[in-house]
Amino acid sequence: MRVEIVSRKFITPSSSTTPHLRSCEISALDQLLPPVYVGLTYFYPADENIQGAKHSARGKQLEESLSKILTLYYPVAGRYDEEKLLIDCNDKGVEYLEAEVSGRLSQILNGELQPEQLNQFLPYPVASPTSPLVAVQVSTFECGGLAVGLRISHKICDVATLTSFVNGWATTSRVGIDEVPRPSFALPSLFPTREATQILKATPVKNGARVVTRTFVFSRSAVANLQVIARTRDDDLEGGTGQPSRVQVVTAIVWRALIKVAKLKHGYLRPSALIHGVEMRKRSALPIPQNCFGNMLRVSIARFEADESKMGLPDLVIPVRQAIRDAISDCRNAISYDDLLLGAAGSFREWNEEASGGETDAYTFASWCGFPIYEVDFGWGKPAWVSSPHKPVPVVNLLDTKDGGVEVWMTAEEKDMILFQQDPEIIDLTDSQLKNNV
Repeated sequence: MRVEIVSRKFITPSSSTTPHLRSCEISALDQLLPPVYVGLTYFYPADENIQGAKHSARGKQLEESLSKILTLYYPVAGRYDEEKLLIDCNDKGVEYLEAEVSGRLSQILNGELQPEQLNQFLPYPVASPTSPLVAVQVSTFECGGLAVGLRISHKICDVATLTSFVNGWATTSRVGIDEVPRPSFALPSLFPTREATQILKATPVKNGARVVTRTFVFSRSAVANLQVIARTRDDDLEGGTGQPSRVQVVTAIVWRALIKVAKLKHGYLRPSALIHGVEMRKRSALPIPQNCFGNMLRVSIARFEADESKMGLPDLVIPVRQAIRDAISDCRNAISYDDLLLGAAGSFREWNEEASGGETDAYTFASWCGFPIYEVDFGWGKPAWVSSPHKPVPVVNLLDTKDGGVEVWMTAEEKDMILFQQDPEIIDLTDSQLKNNV
């Protein structure tokens, strides 16, 4: 399958940003995140009612609605000034690529492409003072199917902001901008920037090893069974009564397999730690504006002390659950915005120290479960599938499936991935074929 870029332009806001909004400071929470791009690709099957010239009209609809939504999310059409710690809302626009695909969407939905190959449906901006903060690529298949790939700078947003922006764009396309909830840009006033911050560091690749990405799908029934097996005797802070969440139990299963991979590599059981991002908007008792733009997350850290007697599923669910519980508790107990910031910065600093240790294996998890990634309807239906990018560093990304399961996108060193795929439990519990994701 070949993807050819046929046009490249910049989409600017449909009306100019007023002078008093020209400078948009980032928040101290934004300072904690590295200048990398995060994104998703949304795949839409062909609509039998859309033929010939209507394909062009669909493309024009995407462009016009994107231009309109940029009037609400005006900072994403600007450029980030690292020295001044602000976004210059200069309306230079979002990069917009159009591509033609020599192939059919069914090839992707049937699992004929590896995850690395799916990156050709995404734009690739490189962080620099002149780089766009958002880039979009719209790819049309021979069958009339469509892929909408989007990347946005993590320096200015988290997954909550990303999904709000994309769903706002889709709503504008489908029914008009008047139906889009207005974003708030209050976070910089609640969390003013600081002189020195601790930026979250990615798990490094050792010795230049090649990394690969593979997907593993835990069906809804498989996850439900695991939740029963892993049930603990404690309650959580969000109404649970001892039964781990889907994310917690899938994290524990994947973590256990990674621990076994490390043991096979080194010849002995090793201690390890993992992080999960914790979204703070709904966890804080402090007033937080609805639909606030920017980053508002911290990390939770779970640890395994290399004890063979603690390799059971409930044994590994407990530290994952406890770490998330502790992070949520810290958010709820914060009596000031400064407390929230210090808690987030402290969690990042703790993880950076943990990950730099030589004898502790460090694993980065990121869950996007629970976010409305399958609600993105531009006017021709919801996506058949949503994919995560292949990444250059080891990371485990969790996404919802359409039927309530969990899809694991794992990027790891190639030798580790081979061992992981051979784990009997992973083989029994998951389906690693992309065609079963939809």
